[in-house]
Amino acid sequence: MVKALTFKGEKPKKRKRASKDAEENDTRTSKQLITTADAAPEDDENWVSADALSDISGPVMLVLRTEPVTCLSVDQLGKVFAQKVENMVEGSPDSAEPHDVRQVWIATRVVGSEGDFTLKGHHGRYLGCDQYGIFSAVREAISPEETFKLQLAEGAVGRFDVQNVRNKFLEVNVEKEVPEVRGDAEEAGESTHVRVRMQARFKPKHKVEKAEKVRAKISRKELEEEVGRKLEDDEVKKLKKARREGDYHEAMLDVKVKGKHDKFA
Repeated sequence: MVKALTFKGEKPKKRKRASKDAEENDTRTSKQLITTADAAPEDDENWVSADALSDISGPVMLVLRTEPVTCLSVDQLGKVFAQKVENMVEGSPDSAEPHDVRQVWIATRVVGSEGDFTLKGHHGRYLGCDQYGIFSAVREAISPEETFKLQLAEGAVGRFDVQNVRNKFLEVNVEKEVPEVRGDAEEAGESTHVRVRMQARFKPKHKVEKAEKVRAKISRKELEEEVGRKLEDDEVKKLKKARREGDYHEAMLDVKVKGKHDKFA
């Protein structure tokens, strides 16, 4: 069983579907932006910053360099625009989280490439950039215009530049009353840098840390039952550490051997 992407502080909504078309649209959105019901740990649903290209996967949020802070969003008709970010801790863009499904894109790496990605909006269509540098998300199929190269920004730790098929960069123009996002910047610079926010459960480092926690999650009672005797505090610590680091069986053997030596001493 799956459920749609939810946001912190959002209350469950009860609503009547007006038509079969609306129901089908809801189903499509839920399938695109899903969280598994049994992936319950809360930290899995937290949003973190991508630090490397290898991190980027699944639902992402592209935070722009504007004041107030905005992110790349798309409406139901495929219009791409900069939308104000409301979910931030102490106003920091490094803690931004989406409050609107329009702010979320599904990032998928292009097979066989080093840094090429596609970005699918909540409405099932892909972000694209035409020859004039105008962004939209109206196509359900992928062409070169719907493929973007993400690369780490020079001199800006944790930031990325988004480059289109014509080797032009995504840029936000803050001189206008409403920030304008275009894809015709000739060179990368401060106005082209974006912060990529993503769900923690898709970040490789988080997956490793979570696996380590699972391996280390064993009670003193379970350890003592396996050894066959009461354990000292340092022995318990040693065995739990071994479960995290992958040499549990060797450590368990050492503890059992030690117990036999103590018994016949």
